[in-house]
Amino acid sequence: MRKTLIALAFLPLLAAPPAEAAPRLQWTTPCPDYGMSPSPTAGLECATLRVPLDYAHPGRTIELTISRHAATPGKRRGVLLMNPGGPGSPGLAMPAQLVQRMGDSGLPDAYDVIGFDPRGTTYSTPVTCGMTTSEERGAVLGPYANGPADVAATAAKARAVAEKCGNASTKDLLPHMTTANTARDLDRIREALGEKKISYYGVSYGSYLGAAYASMFPGRGDRIVLDSVLGPGGLDVRANQRFAEGFDDRFPDFAAWAAERDDVYHLGRTPAAVTAKFFELAAVRGPEFRSDTWNGLYDDAFFPALAREWAGTSRTAAGPLDGDNRAALQLQVICNDSNWPERIGYYQHAVERERAKRPMFGPATANVNPCAFWPVERAEPPVRVGGPGPANVLLVQNLRDPTTPLSGARETLEAFGARARMVTVDAGGHGVFTRENACGNEVVLRYLRDGVFPAADGSCQPGR
Repeated sequence: MRKTLIALAFLPLLAAPPAEAAPRLQWTTPCPDYGMSPSPTAGLECATLRVPLDYAHPGRTIELTISRHAATPGKRRGVLLMNPGGPGSPGLAMPAQLVQRMGDSGLPDAYDVIGFDPRGTTYSTPVTCGMTTSEERGAVLGPYANGPADVAATAAKARAVAEKCGNASTKDLLPHMTTANTARDLDRIREALGEKKISYYGVSYGSYLGAAYASMFPGRGDRIVLDSVLGPGGLDVRANQRFAEGFDDRFPDFAAWAAERDDVYHLGRTPAAVTAKFFELAAVRGPEFRSDTWNGLYDDAFFPALAREWAGTSRTAAGPLDGDNRAALQLQVICNDSNWPERIGYYQHAVERERAKRPMFGPATANVNPCAFWPVERAEPPVRVGGPGPANVLLVQNLRDPTTPLSGARETLEAFGARARMVTVDAGGHGVFTRENACGNEVVLRYLRDGVFPAADGSCQPGR
């Protein structure tokens, strides 16, 4: 199960200024392994690329680390960049994961598949906020608030985290950790690869990064796939509150699953009984129980561990990437990307509204976070998703996604207009491509591999 890390005035944005000469990438092996064994990047080659820290004032540079799985000679059609979301999630292993999961599909044969650690994370000039506790690292969301006093208490802690970010050793990098700059980095990677256009696959927050790239550089995208799609505002205050909508959409899947296995887990013989059990346990175990349950809804494969956790027979261990860097970059991008309300009263009112509307998780998603006290002003307007460009943006979306619910995907589809198509999958969980739904996988493969862009929006049924 995943930890609780959340896995934009619309003035013209600055495009990446023309590079004097695209640097040649020097590919080497082995790639960094994130301290894991076996290495998740085994079989890949890696390179580094210097990019401007501040594209508005080029001069100082930072380093990106990039990975590659080369296309099969004679079958190559281009380059496919991939991003796993976050923000803050490292991406060097994505080409190897694609080969592992879809190696027989012909897709890895057709592309040089490119992964990268986005600016600020892991092996690409990392940032820090100096957060030392799990509570600080999880400050971007929640905890569940039982009233205005809880919001005020959370605000004091959130302010302290924001101050840590503003005083950290990498504070000079902080203002430049944005989705717009990461999209510009994508274009620098394109230049360094010597490509006129790039194809792209991004999931979760990676969907917003891809939407930003397709909007800022519409002529430089080839085939664009956005999976588990955020709204056109990215991870703003509205997206945070939508997590409660996703919880409500998805929880019935787990309740039905657990009810069918009451003889094993003893959580209730009916979905209604399992739902009652949720509120019973939440009253005893506190806010963390609600967040852990939300994390357990990401994938059907997490249901057994979630049921054991409810039953008190297991706990979730932290992974090697659950440290300060990932949480710091996530917080920096989210807070830099959009305007967040600064009045504590806004969040107190929002919590009470969500308690009435979505009591299972709403008072957590509406609670205040460090973005309300952010120490720097945004350097530029949020990315405006949409605008003119080719019809080359494919959205794929589960109907019951706990993190990026369908309502946000519909808004992004509307923002792109005739440029986009959306295929929904009658399934729960976060992520469509490389999962169990054969129809969803085939829709993506037919586009990326074969160039078949849907003539209209469509849908996939369970198990097909």
